[in-house]
Amino acid sequence: MTPRFLLPTLAAGIITTPLTIAAQQDPNDKRHPNIVLIVADDLGYGDLSCYGQQKFSTPNIDFLARNGIRFTQAYAGTTVSAPSRACLLTGLHSGHAPVRGNIEVRPEGQFPLPSGLPNIFTLLHQAGYVTGAFGKWGLGAPGTSGDPTRQGVDKFFGYNCQLLAHNYYPDHLWDDSTRLPLPENDNGSYGSYAQDLIQQQALKFIRSHKDSTFFLFIPYVLPHAELIVPEDSIIQRFRGTFPETPYHGCDSGPYFRKGGYSSQSHPRATFAAMVSRLDAYVGQVVNELSSLGLLDNTLVIFTSDNGPHREGGADPDFFDSNSIFRGYKRDLYEGGIRIPFIAFWRGTISPRTTDHVCTFWDIFPTLAELTGTQTSPSDGISFLPSLTGHGQQHRHSYLYFEFHEEGGKQAVRQGDWKLIHLNASAPNGGSWELYNLADDPSESDNLIDSHSQKAAALKRLMLDAHAPDSQWPLLPQERTSP
Repeated sequence: MTPRFLLPTLAAGIITTPLTIAAQQDPNDKRHPNIVLIVADDLGYGDLSCYGQQKFSTPNIDFLARNGIRFTQAYAGTTVSAPSRACLLTGLHSGHAPVRGNIEVRPEGQFPLPSGLPNIFTLLHQAGYVTGAFGKWGLGAPGTSGDPTRQGVDKFFGYNCQLLAHNYYPDHLWDDSTRLPLPENDNGSYGSYAQDLIQQQALKFIRSHKDSTFFLFIPYVLPHAELIVPEDSIIQRFRGTFPETPYHGCDSGPYFRKGGYSSQSHPRATFAAMVSRLDAYVGQVVNELSSLGLLDNTLVIFTSDNGPHREGGADPDFFDSNSIFRGYKRDLYEGGIRIPFIAFWRGTISPRTTDHVCTFWDIFPTLAELTGTQTSPSDGISFLPSLTGHGQQHRHSYLYFEFHEEGGKQAVRQGDWKLIHLNASAPNGGSWELYNLADDPSESDNLIDSHSQKAAALKRLMLDAHAPDSQWPLLPQERTSP
């Protein structure tokens, strides 16, 4: 059955058009596959209809899930944007990654990735890929070592700074290392919706490199706050559907369009429209690949960088954005780090659902194995056997996460057991919680007092996993007096 995709025409609103499956690549072509890695921003585990969303649907992403592999136990790098993406790109978990928090760098940008550290872009360069990144970067200000053009990205278009990416009608974006003014958005105007501009450039990249082997990284800003979309058929479909409490935000002053979230009279309708717009963008990408005959030789991965947010008027409880899981963005409970994760590769990945435990830092070794590229060891384990159904799938002995805000947090999962360390930076050592995810996936029954030996074993794993770093002090003994 031919799926129907919602395709934004970007200049003239939204239309519904059937996807035409074009003649595909010659089966004798032995090139490495193209790779498209799509990362949504603050999209919860339950925000897709293929993961249980009931209040709106995501048919294009559902198509990928229905015809690919859907992971039910996938994890982000950690629970906020920059360090989670650092884990994804470098193959290192948040106890080893060079970026472990959202540190702002003035006048624009975040703490940079260092020079010389292997990442997905440099890895795929070795295999002959042309690389592009379109969306939110957040891993190094323009001109620093973390500038995407200095991290193996051949073409970049979007927001360098994730703080400025809070706003969808900014006064500028970045085209490689060139600042691109958007005067049509000056003085509070709503001229160009930045995510539409970014989408146009991502599609252009596919067309421009259809005869090459390419890696396309699309870190969409949607559905991160602020809650705003163009006035088109998507928002018109949802407005008036849900009970609303208007959100009063930042509509003037120094933070207007400099990170402050704008007011929104219909926050629930707008959130649903933002996820629907994201879904439409994914449909466009797949449609473009199909029309160019690339679908059989392209691996498409869709995921999210962390759990759902509660900012700018967003209401994840109303939408069950974290499904049955406890917690949100900035938590190391499952709701903050358990994410949707879908891989689609027509003719290679057979449709199914898997409970294989995978993480952001597994993507790096997976792509290395896929392309036969030699690289330095990482914290990850390739899940290529899970994708293809061939070979032995190795499993993690444990997973480790840390978070450097809200007093410091750590978490370790081993098998069904999960230990959480709260207020890790406190002089008294903070507090501890222990859960059995098989019996208690919602993490409601703290077993720390009744399973002290298990907790002690997981504490030892946590201690081994965290590598002290002077830039990222987490535990009390790592902090020095000012």
